[in-house]
Amino acid sequence: MNNDHTIEVKNVWKKFKIYQDKPVSLKERFLYRSKGVFQEKWVLQDVSFSIPKGRMVGLIGRNGSGKSTLLKVLTRILIPDKGEVKINGRISSLLELGAGFHMDFTGRENIYMNASIFGLTRKEINARLEEIITFSELSSFIDNPVRTYSSGMFMRLAFSIAIHVEPDILLIDEILAVGDNAFQKKCIRKIEEFKEQGKTIVFVSHDNGIMEKLCDELYWIHESKIVKHGKPDEVIRDYLDFLSGSEEKRMKLEADKQEIEAMNKNESTEVINTKQENKRWGNGSVEITNVDVINPIGNNKFIFKKGQQINICITYKTKTDKIEKPVFGVGIFKMDGTQCYGTNTHIDKFLIEISESGSISYNIDSLNLVQGDYYVDVACHHEDGTPYDYITKVLNFSVHSIESDQGIAYMPHNWTIAKESSDE
Repeated sequence: MNNDHTIEVKNVWKKFKIYQDKPVSLKERFLYRSKGVFQEKWVLQDVSFSIPKGRMVGLIGRNGSGKSTLLKVLTRILIPDKGEVKINGRISSLLELGAGFHMDFTGRENIYMNASIFGLTRKEINARLEEIITFSELSSFIDNPVRTYSSGMFMRLAFSIAIHVEPDILLIDEILAVGDNAFQKKCIRKIEEFKEQGKTIVFVSHDNGIMEKLCDELYWIHESKIVKHGKPDEVIRDYLDFLSGSEEKRMKLEADKQEIEAMNKNESTEVINTKQENKRWGNGSVEITNVDVINPIGNNKFIFKKGQQINICITYKTKTDKIEKPVFGVGIFKMDGTQCYGTNTHIDKFLIEISESGSISYNIDSLNLVQGDYYVDVACHHEDGTPYDYITKVLNFSVHSIESDQGIAYMPHNWTIAKESSDE
């Protein structure tokens, strides 16, 4: 193994048995154990890479692509069917939430148990115990059984233990998605500290912004294979293009066809016009049926004054009874394509579930855009990025102002002047 590398993976393959008919009781398992029908599925195929010391590497891809399995192979929780994995240094991992914890033990007892699993002696744990508890901010709950902990408290304790065992390699699997925003920022700062200390970090997340900010390089895993490796911005761009491109068959639905279908169903709902320059794609699990820009009293408006309150109302319907972890997003652009602002319910931590039909409103308290014409993109997708319905240039609106501000956004401000004092 190259001494400059902490991780080397060579031609790794891993398969799972997917059982078709699982016995539901011990008796059935005993009586019918020879009749189990299963399929073998390769979850990792010919995966090879190496990570030098001091690098932070991200793994991206859809759910089920093999990212979490790869981390479990690195920690030796899973053994590959073929190939070789070499590790140079102590590994600390944050994988499934609550993994490695005994539910009836207290937080303090779980610190001793987990830290010893990571290789620390009792003397070493005693020396770091207060640091672990202080970082976790759980001193008031540390002697309670962890079965009474929330998911956020689990994350605090697990992360605090993992970083205080002084690992050479830290593996993180999406666990930072749990917990409050302030503690997440604290964890990010600690990860950045680790990186500065020359430690190796492998990170799985669906938050592309964090991945681009923190990682030195990314591996995109798709259907058990590495399909791209490189700079974060380039890999993320190609990954998002793929997510959109895989749904291009549904792009640019014809408004006339929708209108005919709506009339046949005696629907009064307005149908989105996609005839102009806009594009549309998605797998259709959620369909956006109408988008309006309205004023605070509910009237459709297309011309607004700077600083006025506006609401962008998105009406939708679903193909299934329940859609879990949907994300709605809105982007506002100048007519030349310059993005003024974009956000979504995931970024804003507005967690929702939807079913059948309804509407969601994106409310802007003060429209701080300078005078000009703008267009709106709207989207609904799964939390992992899979697009349900994405529509570009769904509608236009204008902002009028008596001032002649330049640029994109208006920034509330004032001017002051001070006279120079003269010595007499």
